Amino acid sequence: MGELIQIVDSLENKISKLLHRLEVLQKANQNLENELMTFKSNKENADKTVSEWEEKYKSLKLANSMLGSNTNKTEAKLKINTLIRDLDYCIAQLAE
Repeated sequence: MGELIQIVDSLENKISKLLHRLEVLQKANQNLENELMTFKSNKENADKTVSEWEEKYKSLKLANSMLGSNTNKTEAKLKINTLIRDLDYCIAQLAE
């Protein structure tokens, strides 16, 4: 009978340790999830900033080419042609 009590006590001890370890791991997991959410948010903000700067760069590049810069004249002409085509398409859609 004493041996059975020792086995039960041993099992209770092991279960208690496992439950404690489970609790510790759940807390660590929650902390990691929170950290991941923070990193994702920071990445999204950084991506947004990068895309805003890329748009500003493209606008400046186009403005420079329109001001007479010889390096990007063909690119400016292509951009203007694209804008004209888009406008023509919109006008055609409105006319229908």
